[in-house]
Amino acid sequence: QKSSSITSHRSTKMKFATSVLAIAGSAAAFAPVSNNNNKATSLKSFTVDDIPGSLAPVGLFDPLGFAEKADEATLKRYREAELTHGRVAMLASVGFLVGEKVEGSSFLFDAQVSGPAITHLEQVPAIFWILLTIAIGAAEEKRASIGWVEPQNVPVGKAGLLRAS
Repeated sequence: QKSSSITSHRSTKMKFATSVLAIAGSAAAFAPVSNNNNKATSLKSFTVDDIPGSLAPVGLFDPLGFAEKADEATLKRYREAELTHGRVAMLASVGFLVGEKVEGSSFLFDAQVSGPAITHLEQVPAIFWILLTIAIGAAEEKRASIGWVEPQNVPVGKAGLLRAS
């Protein structure tokens, strides 16, 4: 019986370590890119015709024509928003699938979350949502302070002005 207790304890430690590493690794997806001006990149300047991601023979996929009316700074804002929302959607999809697989066997929330993944949201304690909201707010504030000019320094008519790269 002591052997099974040790095995169970090791298993819990390994699950915890794996989760911590996964969370730490996924946080890098939302980290701001360094503004190192010593490197030459294709993102320094681009137009609708040569924006990264436009592929022959189709070119830039923009069915609603947002890019046609946008200047370079607006295109960069659109691209950042697109990448951020895509990453969040991918994490949500993975979280939903993982929730189905580890139902009831997770060390998180004392393994009290059970049932289909669609019902997991309402079973998670409120403190988790509060901490998650604070963490997301802090990450967004950091991203905005690095990427955008302070509102008091933005000329009229240039809302959402990005910092010079």
